[in-house]
Amino acid sequence: MKISLKIFLGYFLLVGLAAWFVLTVFVDEVKPGVRQAMEDTLVDTASLLAELAKDDLKHGMIQNGQFARSLQDYQYKPGMASIWGVPKLSSDYRVYITDANGMVVFDSSHEAVGQDYSRWNDVYLTLKNRYGVRTTPVDAAHPDGDTVMYVAAPIMDHTTLIGVLTVAKPNSTMQPFILRAQEKIMGWGLLLLALSLCLGTLFTWRFTRAIHRLRDYAIAVTQGRKVAPPNSSNDELAELAKAMTTMREQLDGHQHIQAAIHQLTHELKSPITAIQAATELITPDMPLQDRTHFLNSIKTQSGRLQHMVQNILGLAALEQQQVLVHPVSIMLPALIEEQIRLVQDRANQRHIQLTTTLEPSLSVIGDAFLCGQAINNLLENALDFSADNTRIHIQLSKVHAGALLLIQDEGSGIPDYALEKVTEKFYSLPRPANTPHAGQKSTGLGLNFVQQIMALHHGQLNITNAHPVGVIASLQWPD
Repeated sequence: MKISLKIFLGYFLLVGLAAWFVLTVFVDEVKPGVRQAMEDTLVDTASLLAELAKDDLKHGMIQNGQFARSLQDYQYKPGMASIWGVPKLSSDYRVYITDANGMVVFDSSHEAVGQDYSRWNDVYLTLKNRYGVRTTPVDAAHPDGDTVMYVAAPIMDHTTLIGVLTVAKPNSTMQPFILRAQEKIMGWGLLLLALSLCLGTLFTWRFTRAIHRLRDYAIAVTQGRKVAPPNSSNDELAELAKAMTTMREQLDGHQHIQAAIHQLTHELKSPITAIQAATELITPDMPLQDRTHFLNSIKTQSGRLQHMVQNILGLAALEQQQVLVHPVSIMLPALIEEQIRLVQDRANQRHIQLTTTLEPSLSVIGDAFLCGQAINNLLENALDFSADNTRIHIQLSKVHAGALLLIQDEGSGIPDYALEKVTEKFYSLPRPANTPHAGQKSTGLGLNFVQQIMALHHGQLNITNAHPVGVIASLQWPD
């Protein structure tokens, strides 16, 4: 299971359980809370009605006195109110009064007059000067069904208890308010849960994205690609990224030193052997012509050694560099013209025409010195493999993926077997017979150097054969 899914499921499980617990407790408290509020109201109502019924009960007029008439008028009063969107169309109260012995002497529902209620808790407890209340099922055969709450209050004549007044109200009348409250609580709870889910998804995505960037960076390192170390707003992940970068730099440093030593050891054997052979053959009595030949060979091989060492060290430093240090905006037409001027004299000596088609005001972001080195290297290569009295065409254009530079010569082309090898280190082809350095090879580091420069710029170097003759070397920079 992916870490992103683990984090998300863990977060969602924690939030879900917390939400379920809070909502369950809150909803469970709604019903008793509403009933407690109703009981409090019934206590006040019973006490008030007891005071109003006192005179009629005392004078034996409770059945047809002012209290009975007022209560009857109240019960038949239509369209009473709308409470928080719940209409109240009729009275829900039932009121009955017992005498001091618990016998019912008044009942607003005309059901229990003359019955003995002295054993019901509301009457029984009140007659004993205690708080009288009970909850009784509407249907005794279904004790789990709807219930009615009865709250009693004593009717006192000064200090003498002369009766008990009970107010009854079905608990079902509170059900619309309970359901409405539960619906609101559940609605807001689900909304908060959905919001928590969205926040959890965002948090998981941001956290795992940083981890994935570290993973991609590690993969790129193992593949030897040039990538910048990832940045992260998370302190721990930022420290891990820095540690990985430091480790990479140290490992790359050791690897490049070993590679440079190995390459130098391998490539320096040939010129050193040539120099050693020439020095052994030179003698004081050697003819001047032969001596000059061997001295020129020593001079050529020494220059080759110096050039090779510089190229290897420069390439090793470039390979170790992972990102551009100070990238700037480069005007490519001006940079290309500058590099053409550097090789113009050499081209003129061999009557090679350099033609240009440069799109003006085309710029890229990068290192101007390195880009100049890459362009110069390709121009030098094109001259090395071009015969006298030919042309080299340089074209710069805007493409959908960035800027594209094409350098096309009219040489003999590259053998098919060598097309994929020309950018490898130390791989070099002999110069054609119709060129000044026919049969000679270069250090084989130039095109690899150009490839490293373009990788540092997230661009590409491509070498292909042109038709019918020549080679096209292209550099492509991204937008």
